[in-house]
This record gives sequence, structure tokens and C-alpha cells, in this order.
Amino acid sequence: MNLKDLSILLVEPSLTQRHIIEQQLNALGITFIDSFTTGQEAMAALHRSKPDVVISSLYLPDMTGTDLVFLMRDDETLLQIAFMLISSETSLAFLDPIRQAGAVAILPKPFRKEDLRTALNATLDYLETPQIALEDVDTEVLQVLIVDDSSMSRNHLRRILEAAGIEHIYEAADGAAGAEMVNRHFFDLVISDYNMPEMDGRELVEFIRQKSAQPGLPILMVTSESNQNRLAAVQQSGVSAICDKPFTSETIQQLLLQLLQQPD
Repeated sequence: MNLKDLSILLVEPSLTQRHIIEQQLNALGITFIDSFTTGQEAMAALHRSKPDVVISSLYLPDMTGTDLVFLMRDDETLLQIAFMLISSETSLAFLDPIRQAGAVAILPKPFRKEDLRTALNATLDYLETPQIALEDVDTEVLQVLIVDDSSMSRNHLRRILEAAGIEHIYEAADGAAGAEMVNRHFFDLVISDYNMPEMDGRELVEFIRQKSAQPGLPILMVTSESNQNRLAAVQQSGVSAICDKPFTSETIQQLLLQLLQQPD
């Protein structure tokens, strides 16, 4: 599947914004676009025909984008459809529930065409995870821990790791559970989200570096966090690498090689 093959259901009440997004999608070669103004119209359309991805604004006339994605996640027939939010909202309180529901991307308004391209390429990987090669890495013996409070995000990362030939993959739903697992089990790599309950990604990194028996454990932070002060604090805590969401399998492949490849 290529970008031009994607079918899009767009939910945007503003005619001007709808035209802007449609033009940006067209510029990427995407022409299969159905546009709606309300969440109820979108849900009715989803039950008639399932697109590859739903792109929604946060504030709709009859509900929020959060309401829409949770309606989709509560419906088994719509559960696996990729969801992308485009919004000028920056508050974590509004965005975190959508992130937890497994949005493939949260794009700002206004967004750049390249940001949209990256998000849609990440959607392609979500729909059809490609096989990736990790040369000079013994993937059969690697022990990897994924720490993320979004089950869909964990599943997406698991699929990418499995596509790389990694077999021993463990999961934790928050930083505190991740810290406990690091105390009980040897790992070769931890992949962690930043915003999590109980213990966030920065606190998990600090725990591993300062209090665990594996202080040199490679840690990859995968996050949609845009606050530069928070990201700087994560870097200072000793994270090995940071990967922005949305991400592609190729990006994860490059970071895994950087963190796991044995030096000559």
C-alpha cells in the first residue's frame, strides 16, 4: 500500500480548514476522501464503509474528537481503524485521552505538509507493518520491555519489533510496573512512553539509571511530547535516544541499530 492508496474519512466542521486539509492530502496524491462536519455523520459513514484512517478535529458540533475515537474503540468493527487528530489544542488534559486511545498522530494547526506525510507514513506502518532487518543483532535472544499506558501503542510497537525478528517482548502499562519488571528481569532494551500515570518516562529513566541493577540499560523514549523543557529533563535523566511520535518502522529500525548493534 502507498500513500495514494489510502482512503480517508475527514471530520472537520470548518469549511476553510476542511479545504486546507483536503488540498494537503491531494498534494500527497490522496484522492479517496470523504468529508463530514459532525461526529454522528462520521459514525454513520464508518458503519457504511470503513476507511483506512479517520482524521478529525478536536472540537465538533455534537461531540469532541475524544468522544469520536472512544466510540470507535468501543465498537469491535471499528476498533482497528487508524485515528489521527488535527488540532490547535496543546493541553495534555485534552490530548492525553486521545493518545491513550491509540491515535497514530496528533498534528497541530497549522501543520506542515511534511508533518502530514510523516503521520500518514506512520499510518501505513500501522496498517501493514513491513519486515525490517537488524544486521549484526542477535534478535532471537534479545529481551525487550515496552512501557506505555496505551494498549494500542504497545501493540503497534510489538508488531514492529516482531517484524524485526525480536521474539522476547514484555509489556508494562505504566512506569511503576516497568520499574518493577526491570527489578525482576534482565532486559537488553526498554522502549518507554513519556506521559504515563504512577511514574512517567523521565522518572522511569531516573530509576533505571540510579536505583536498578541495570544502570547501563539502553532506553528509547518514544513520545509525542513537544514541551522542550520536559524533553530536556528527559535527556538529562540519561535516556539513550528519543523518538518523536508519529514514527515509521524505518525510524525505529535506525534507532534499534544505533542502540543494539555490536561495535566492530
